[in-house]
Amino acid sequence: MRPKTPSSLPFQGMLQRRDFLTQACLGFGGLALSVMLHRDGYASTNGSTWQPPTGKPHFPPKAKSVIWLFMNGGVSHVESFDPKPMLNKYAGKSISETPFASVQDPKKLAIERLLVPDANGNQRNKLYPLQVGFRKHGQSGLEISDWFPHIAQHADKLAIVRSMWTTDSNHGAQTQFHSGRHMNDGEFPTLGAWVHYGLGSLNENLPQFISIGTREYWNKRDGSYLGPAHDAVPLRIDPNRPLDFSRPERPISPQAQAIGADLLRQLNHLRGQDYPHDPSLAARVASYELAFRMQKSLPEVMDFSKETEETKKLYGLDQPHSREFGSILLASRRLVEQGVRFIQIQHGGGGAGAWDAHGGLKANHSRNALAVDQPIGALLGDLERRGLLKETIVVFATEFGRTPGSQGSDGRDHHIFGFSVWLAGGGIKGGVAHGATDEIGFHAAEHRHYVTDIHATILKLLGLDSRKLEVPGRKRLDIDHGKAIDEIIA
Repeated sequence: MRPKTPSSLPFQGMLQRRDFLTQACLGFGGLALSVMLHRDGYASTNGSTWQPPTGKPHFPPKAKSVIWLFMNGGVSHVESFDPKPMLNKYAGKSISETPFASVQDPKKLAIERLLVPDANGNQRNKLYPLQVGFRKHGQSGLEISDWFPHIAQHADKLAIVRSMWTTDSNHGAQTQFHSGRHMNDGEFPTLGAWVHYGLGSLNENLPQFISIGTREYWNKRDGSYLGPAHDAVPLRIDPNRPLDFSRPERPISPQAQAIGADLLRQLNHLRGQDYPHDPSLAARVASYELAFRMQKSLPEVMDFSKETEETKKLYGLDQPHSREFGSILLASRRLVEQGVRFIQIQHGGGGAGAWDAHGGLKANHSRNALAVDQPIGALLGDLERRGLLKETIVVFATEFGRTPGSQGSDGRDHHIFGFSVWLAGGGIKGGVAHGATDEIGFHAAEHRHYVTDIHATILKLLGLDSRKLEVPGRKRLDIDHGKAIDEIIA
C-alpha cells in the first residue's frame, strides 16, 4: 500500500515538491546526474549502444590523482627552470654576431633556423640578458631561478622537462596544452576529461574533475565529444558558495532538508516501481541523493577552520600576495585528501594571462612568482608529510616560453620552439632535468616533446592507455596520444 503524501509538514519554510525538484536539477543536481549517467554508462553522445570504459585502470597505476597548475600567459623558461648564461654573455648582440651562427652539431638546430622571425612573425634576435639569478639546489643540483625559492627547496622531487614545443603562437596555445589540438581544429577533450572518462570515482560525495580559476582563451567544454558528463566542475574557494545553486534559495533548516529528502526518496521509489526497467531513471534518482550529499561535503572541504595556523601560514594565507593562490592550493590538498581525481587550477587567467610579459618582464615575473611560489612549495611539502605525494602527480605548466631576444626595451615575446614544465610525485623520478634547449634557449634541441607527451606521461602513471579510450568514429592522430616520457618515470 502506498504511503499517503502529507498535506502539511511540521516545519516552516517547507519547499514544494516542484521547487525541490527544480533546485535539485540545477547546479549540484545537474552535476550529480552527469556523474551517475557516466558511471552507469549513459553518457555516450554518439547515439549508439557502445559503452564507455569500466572505470578501472588498464594496468597497475603509480598515482591516483592529479593537481594541474597552469600559469596563463607564458612563463619565461630562461628565467624559471632553464638557465642560459650565454644570454648574459652576448646580451645586446644579434644572434648572427654570436658563435652560435656557425654551430653545425646535428643535435642542435642550424643557425638558419634561429634567424627566422619569432612565433608572431617579428624579428626578436637581439639577445636579452637574464633578469634573475639561478642557483643549484638539493642533492641533484638542479638549477632553479631565484624567483622560486620555495619550489627550489623541493628540487629533488622535481622532474623538469626543458624541451617542450607547441605550434599555436598566441594564447590559443592554452587550448593546445590542455587538449593537444590547435584551437582552429575545433573543440577536443582536455586531459582532465580523458582522466575523468577513463577512471572511476574515489569519493562519491565529491566531483572527480574540478576546475578552479578563470579560463579565457581555451574552451570551457572539457568533455567535448565525450559529453558534458566529463566537463570540469567549476569551484570557488568559498565554503558559503562553492558552486552555483549549492544552497537553497531561501533558508531551510537541516531538519526540513532531511524531511524533504526523505519524502523525495519515497516518491522516487514509487516511480521506480512504475518503471522498474528504466536505468536512466534510476541514475536520475541516485543523482538527487548524490547532490544532497555534495551540498554537505563540498562546503566542508572549503572550510579551513580545522586547519592549524601553522598550515595556513605554510601556504601563505597570512600574506596578501600569496593568500588567494595559497587558499586554492590548500583547498586542493584537502580535495585530494578526500579522493578528488583531477584538479585543474588556473593562475592569472583572463585576457592573455598574467604571465604575458611583452614589456616589464622583471616586474611581471617577480610579482607573479611571489604569488605562486610559496603556495606551491607548501603544497609539495604538505602532500609529502601526509603521505599523499606518492599517489598525487603535481604538474607546473604554461602554454609556451618567451623569446631569448628582447621585445621593446624590457620584455620577451611568445616562444613556441622550446620551453619548460615540471612534474613531481605520483611515480615521477625526482631531481632530474630531461631534454634541453640550445645555448640561448631558442629551440628544443634534445629529447624534444610535444605537449601531449606530458598527457601520455600522466595517463601512464594513472594506469590508462589512451588508445583503449578512443571513441568509435573519433579516431585520434598519433600526436594526439603523445608518447610517455619514460626517462622521468621512477
